[in-house]
Amino acid sequence: MGKGFQVVVVRDYDPNRDLRRVEELEKSCEVGSLVVDLMGDPLARIRQSPSFHMLVAEIGNEIVGMIRGTIKIVTRGGNALLDPRSKDDGVSPEISTTKLAFVSGLRVSTFYRRMGIGLKLVHRLEEWFRLNGAVYAYVQTENDNTASVKLFTEKSGYSKYRTPVFLVNPVFNHRVTVSRRVKIVKLDPSDAESLYRHRFSSTEFFPSDINSILTNKLSLGTFLALPRGSDYVSGYSPDPTGSWAVISIWNSKDVYRLQVQGTSRLKRTLAKTTRVLDGAFQFLKIPSFPNLFKPFAMHFLYGIGGEGPRAAEMVEALCSHAHNIARKSGCAVVAAEVACCEPLRVGIPHWKALSPEDLWCLKRLRDNDGVDWTKSTPGLSVFVDPREI
Repeated sequence: MGKGFQVVVVRDYDPNRDLRRVEELEKSCEVGSLVVDLMGDPLARIRQSPSFHMLVAEIGNEIVGMIRGTIKIVTRGGNALLDPRSKDDGVSPEISTTKLAFVSGLRVSTFYRRMGIGLKLVHRLEEWFRLNGAVYAYVQTENDNTASVKLFTEKSGYSKYRTPVFLVNPVFNHRVTVSRRVKIVKLDPSDAESLYRHRFSSTEFFPSDINSILTNKLSLGTFLALPRGSDYVSGYSPDPTGSWAVISIWNSKDVYRLQVQGTSRLKRTLAKTTRVLDGAFQFLKIPSFPNLFKPFAMHFLYGIGGEGPRAAEMVEALCSHAHNIARKSGCAVVAAEVACCEPLRVGIPHWKALSPEDLWCLKRLRDNDGVDWTKSTPGLSVFVDPREI
């Protein structure tokens, strides 16, 4: 039976009547080679944000599409500073901020694709963005997801903006060694906020509500790395003349699970063999491949930064520490996303085969915002909000 003429209704998501049908749609739609399991709450990935909204597309009594969106205030980057006075003068420069919307979770039933449902969902969500004062909207997608890239850049007016890399590292059965040359300190949330605001507030996409992220129940803590023998005094940022690094950990495990599909039996067997060997002979520290072929959990590393000649070494030590935390939590992978030109990227362990290049697309929703952010040049770093992963 053909599709024929179908009346598509786009409306607000109602958890009381739509939950089961949205779950069915979510499970039927592959995202690249991954399937996302929202663990019973389609709003779980966005309800941590200050403002969020979800729409569904319906034909008859069937939900055939869905989309989610959030809004927050972010920094437009260090090259968008408005006040030329330097911090050395004792005056904090005024940071250029804007109200940014984020498009996520776009799904359309396989049978109803190529009917313009995705485009209709995007346009309706943008209406909500504008009504709530958003100046820009952006979306994250994989660089090789041709259908998604075309929908946003060719049909919806988004510009290709940044190409960060999503770095994924397996969690092994054995503990990894943390460098003895490095001292790791867990920061109090208030100290972590002070450090981030002082050192990263001009970083592109830095969220104004960083305190809400750091104190969120899903945030497992912020960790500072210093050279062994150094002292850290609570309430003060690290000495700018030395080397240091910082990382925060987000517990995606309590929000959703992922699952790799379409892998051959041979590859599954080889992966299982590495896990068995790693479990039996942990002292050999075999780099085993985790079981990604059933729903697995992830810890996400965010707020990655640092300074000094040993900063990359400090980041690597923090990633090792994060690996061991994820291992105790039963996670299969640890992931981070950084700008493609991020200097500290060399200190983040990852498997290239598991680490895709992302594409961030940006659209200007209003013309009354002065300098057009979509035309700005990229900086060395971006701040990746864990609520949007």
